[in-house]
Amino acid sequence: MKMRKVLWFALLATLAATPAWAQNINAAGATFPYPIYSKWFDEYHKLHPNVQINYQSIGSGGGIRQLLDKTVDFGASDGPMSDDQLKQAGFRVLHFPTVLGGAVPSYNLPGVTGELKFTPEALAGIFLGKVTKWNDPAIAGVNAGIKLPAEDIVVVHRSDGSGTTYIWTDYLSKVSDEWRTKVGKDTSVNWPVGLGGKGNEGVAGLVKQTPYAIGYVELIYAVQNSISYGLVKNASGDFVKASLAGVSAAAAGAATSMPDDFRVSITNAPGKAAYPISSFTWLLIPAQIQDAAKKAAIKDFLGWMMTSGQQLCEGLAYAKLPKEVIAKEQKAIALIQ
Repeated sequence: MKMRKVLWFALLATLAATPAWAQNINAAGATFPYPIYSKWFDEYHKLHPNVQINYQSIGSGGGIRQLLDKTVDFGASDGPMSDDQLKQAGFRVLHFPTVLGGAVPSYNLPGVTGELKFTPEALAGIFLGKVTKWNDPAIAGVNAGIKLPAEDIVVVHRSDGSGTTYIWTDYLSKVSDEWRTKVGKDTSVNWPVGLGGKGNEGVAGLVKQTPYAIGYVELIYAVQNSISYGLVKNASGDFVKASLAGVSAAAAGAATSMPDDFRVSITNAPGKAAYPISSFTWLLIPAQIQDAAKKAAIKDFLGWMMTSGQQLCEGLAYAKLPKEVIAKEQKAIALIQ
């Protein structure tokens, strides 16, 4: 009898120590921030063993689709949802910026060791299929001293709905009238030319294994896969290589004028130091969450992400959110009811 009492009190103590909001939470979306999200969810679980956030890295288009279908608790996207998508949802969706990153022109040029420079005109021409050789004057003209091969350019792009594609095409739409009118910006577009790879991982892999290829990937995927990536001429006329400082410089102007719904584009931002293909990435959170335990866990995670979680960003080649944006987001957490 005494042993039973001991076991009973031990069980009660265990139950008392377990928060009421112990939950499995399902999410899906962008591959762009997957390395930092994976780290965050793991670290948060260590701090809160009662909360497990399961994230599928399926691309921003898939994350938005699953959110609209209500098959996940929240989504993630590198491109903000459009007005039409928000109407289609039938429920209010809140955008929470999480980190900043950059999409880079990654390439595989055997025998070329110098860092390439790319103008907006060259990048638009390559992805439109009009600049087809590596030694085309559009590329060679700003890369004096680098012997470029007379080889065909193999263009690689995303095959899935992708926030990285949104960032890339948003940028091209700003710097090329032809791109804007013929292709436009979206998470999926009708590509004029090229091979498709699934996810940032797929594009990075294709570029790495395909001689004379060029693609676009989030900065960390180029770094992790040891793929060369070039400098891009920004709106001030300076060639800038993607870096945490360059991405932060691109966000500086938007930080003080962030709209209330946090949907903003910072591609082709002004400033000598700004890297021009930069973006926030967002978690897409329903404003109404019926499950009280899930609601408590998600709100707590958001608060942790905006404080302790930000300290993990730079180790994975993401720029931290500007403090002005964090202050505004912390207030927005209260909108989740």
